[in-house]
Amino acid sequence: MTLRWRAAAEAAGLVSPDGSTRPTIFAEMTALALRTGAANLGQGFPDADGPQWIREAAVRAIREGANQYAPGRGIPELRSAVAEHQRRHYGLDPDPEREVLVTAGATEGIAAAVLALTGPGDEVVTLEPFYDSYAAVIAMAGATHVTVPLVADAGGFRVDAAALESAVGPRTRLILVNSPHNPTGTVLSPEELGAIASAARRVDAVVVTDEVYEHLTFDGLSHTPLATLPGMAERTLSVSSAGKTFSLTGWKIGWVTGPADLIEAVLAVKQFLTYTGGAPFQPAIARALLEGGRDIAELRDSLAERRDLLLDGLRAAGFDAVSPGGTYFVCADASPFLTPEAPHGAAFARALPERSGVACVPVSAFCREGSRAATALSSWVRFTFVKDEQTLRTAIERLAAPGRR
Repeated sequence: MTLRWRAAAEAAGLVSPDGSTRPTIFAEMTALALRTGAANLGQGFPDADGPQWIREAAVRAIREGANQYAPGRGIPELRSAVAEHQRRHYGLDPDPEREVLVTAGATEGIAAAVLALTGPGDEVVTLEPFYDSYAAVIAMAGATHVTVPLVADAGGFRVDAAALESAVGPRTRLILVNSPHNPTGTVLSPEELGAIASAARRVDAVVVTDEVYEHLTFDGLSHTPLATLPGMAERTLSVSSAGKTFSLTGWKIGWVTGPADLIEAVLAVKQFLTYTGGAPFQPAIARALLEGGRDIAELRDSLAERRDLLLDGLRAAGFDAVSPGGTYFVCADASPFLTPEAPHGAAFARALPERSGVACVPVSAFCREGSRAATALSSWVRFTFVKDEQTLRTAIERLAAPGRR
């Protein structure tokens, strides 16, 4: 690897000092769960597949011949369905021919956008903690990663407004925003969204929004796309996918919507990544977006119940757990259980599968080493509730057992 890439990759935590690739925290904790027989509340994938009728639509597409390359932009039916989804839910009106791009999941859409729009000398601002692929692709682009901490308080995790104002400056080329937010479950408030929009307009930055949990919000909260705010449609690329919305994470069908010139830039990179993918899944997801409203509502209600079950269990076991406004995840402070042998959340998480039969993920894995957020959240861990009720109850029982944490 080149010296520049190696330095960037090491700084982003992608490789070890010897140059070997580091596994993601999700792969590491899942491997620990498998080895120990632990209830895996670490990696956020559903135990149950998505609606049968959507899966059958994909089977039918295979039988009817949708088995070769799909168009690079995505099949027209899916692009039209994505555009209709944006109109119906948010009042946005993207042109399906020029302002919608189908990608191999949201991860590719985000990666292609960062690679297309940034490079050496540019700064990319994200919230911190952040989903791990963000740091990786920023390093790949050769850009500089600047973070704004989310601060935990009694009401959850909130954006540090002063830090946001300071972080966004003349070198900021792109602001990458995730709401509902992984790992904290925060749904950004109108005030927080407005501050981000104002900062982007101030420095003429592009905004890329990761909205994969857009329909999975609780307690009457709703997701507001940044693209709907004044002056933001022309500078925002909105990214989402079917994986979380329909519990079909393995299908990797995502999309990007936004101004035609920005979509064209993303396409220029995307065509040399996967070019295209998921041909028989695309018509199935087109139908799901148009006809799957009841399925989304049922999933949201079920997740809210499982969230409450996990929250009650964690709190009864002695964790200080924050109720998330959305996503699959609960973050909890493990301070009461730290020991000289496990003095921080990362060590606690790695010890928990063997000691308690439960796997989680340290929140520090979503932070830059030594950052303000990493220090403040060093004792925090993340549990997922997108598991069946029996798995959750097993984990809760194990955590409640004396001497097992």
